[in-house]
Amino acid sequence: MPIPEQFIDELVHRSEISEVVGEYVHLTPKGGNLWGLCPFHTEKTPSFSVSRDKQIYHCFGCGKGGGVFSFVMEMEHLSFPDAVRHLAKRVGMEVPETGGSDEGRKKYRRVLEANREAARFYHDYLKGPGGEAVRDYIAQRQITPKFAGRFGLGAAPGEWDTLTRTLTARGFSKMELLDAGLAVAGKNGGVYDKFRSRLMLPVIDVRGEVVGFTSRILPGLEGAKYLNSPETVCFKKNQLLYALNFVKATKRPNIVLVEGNIDVITLHQAGFDNVVATMGTALTADHARILSRYTKELVLCYDNDEAGKKATQRSLGILKDADLTVRVLQLPNATDAEGKPLKQDPDDFVKKFGPAAFERCLNGSAGQNDYRLDVLLQSADLQSEDGRRAFLEAAVETVGSLQSPIDREIYGAKAAAAGGVSANAFHQTVEQWRKGRVRIAQKKEQRQNLAPAMTHQPKSRELRYTNIRSARAEEGLLRLASLDPALLERMAVEPEEFSAPVLGKVFSLLRQRHSKGLSVQISTLAGELTGDEMSHMVEVLSQPESLANAEWAMDDYIKTIKTEARQRENPNSGEALLELRRRQREKTMEDGQ
Repeated sequence: MPIPEQFIDELVHRSEISEVVGEYVHLTPKGGNLWGLCPFHTEKTPSFSVSRDKQIYHCFGCGKGGGVFSFVMEMEHLSFPDAVRHLAKRVGMEVPETGGSDEGRKKYRRVLEANREAARFYHDYLKGPGGEAVRDYIAQRQITPKFAGRFGLGAAPGEWDTLTRTLTARGFSKMELLDAGLAVAGKNGGVYDKFRSRLMLPVIDVRGEVVGFTSRILPGLEGAKYLNSPETVCFKKNQLLYALNFVKATKRPNIVLVEGNIDVITLHQAGFDNVVATMGTALTADHARILSRYTKELVLCYDNDEAGKKATQRSLGILKDADLTVRVLQLPNATDAEGKPLKQDPDDFVKKFGPAAFERCLNGSAGQNDYRLDVLLQSADLQSEDGRRAFLEAAVETVGSLQSPIDREIYGAKAAAAGGVSANAFHQTVEQWRKGRVRIAQKKEQRQNLAPAMTHQPKSRELRYTNIRSARAEEGLLRLASLDPALLERMAVEPEEFSAPVLGKVFSLLRQRHSKGLSVQISTLAGELTGDEMSHMVEVLSQPESLANAEWAMDDYIKTIKTEARQRENPNSGEALLELRRRQREKTMEDGQ
């Protein structure tokens, strides 16, 4: 059974959205609303708005929006029932026991319990006779017993189903082990262990829960070198950072991002408790957003080979709009006895040169703009005219993309000096390049403004309107209802007559709630709408609407909705053919974008 609607209403009343959002985002009053940096994407100029009057939030950058429940669901990665429990605990309310069980919540809890038991099993196995090969590998990597214990390192047996048999004997079903990503389904209907003959590294989130595993195969064995848990209800590798549970307590002024999990352990062991790694995947905008909660300065320290340099450039692109100061630590180039270049990662460097040398490199890490120019210079042939021109053209684009005029002047002067031209000539070329970019952006905006079919469409393709004229009237009707719920009683139209399913769905839900004497705030529908549907509805309700001529506007909206509905029912009418031609023109304009 669902949580009682009356309880939801009371909880919404007690959970003022600006107070809840303010616990995560610094908000500043401006123009009747509160504004801050969006917590859902990286940005430097606030585009995230909170309305106390409507009790909604909306980001004009990424488009996310909703009410207090949606916000908590997004921020804490919770289901609607769990978001209700989270907010109820915050205001001291007790969620009524409705007799039913939340299957999603139970599944999440059982996955965490299975992971915790698996971590204990792997750690215990490491200490026994079967863990000798992994213990030897840990010793070879110079990881001390203290830090092996601190990071919960373990060993996976080489047999096919040792873990599966152990955990099923402890009460876990095979389906629960599959849900946790600890087991894999076989062709004959049985299951076997996901990880075998591997060094196991539990992945622990900031709350101290084991959400999954990463692993490394032992040298000499066949198989993927590194293997992570699959995506599960609690293991989302695009949102996880290895060792963030330790790093959140660091006293150091920055966080260092490296490529490998062993790099992390080695650096922590060397005294650098501010090091994290992604889970074998490239840095994402979600990672950047999470990191910005824990530090104001991020240092990238990837391997010094070509792959590492490409990863650095890619990460700088992700981080360019993040609310972070970004620096790059380039490890010195290493060579073998014959003078050939060697790949060097943080683990190698610390073991060869010691913590003090790494500290010096960390202190001397370059700002991201210096790094970009250094990369261009390293590949440039400044001795030839063509080489100088190629460098300067690349530098113009690099400097021109900087938002700060001061940064453009500083790094423009450096690039000009390196390329052997005057700072003034370089600056003029940069400004010409920027003007060209502005013209391109303006032309794109003009094309969009000339295409109303595109302008008025929802951002999510799954919600796209098939009838713009009717949908705009449907939106207006919902805005009137949100401003004066009593109008719902006089809206002589049925949800089935709406052309847009999402708008008809919301109209039906609001009318049902109003008939029961419940709140029609959009935030109360968080359990009924998807994230995209909620974000779109917030955007719809954020558009201007007045009650000054509410009766006239309502009648006009309803007339439009009913006329369009009749035309859909009778596609052979003259009006319907005209409408079909109009839609074809709109689609042609939309396809031309």
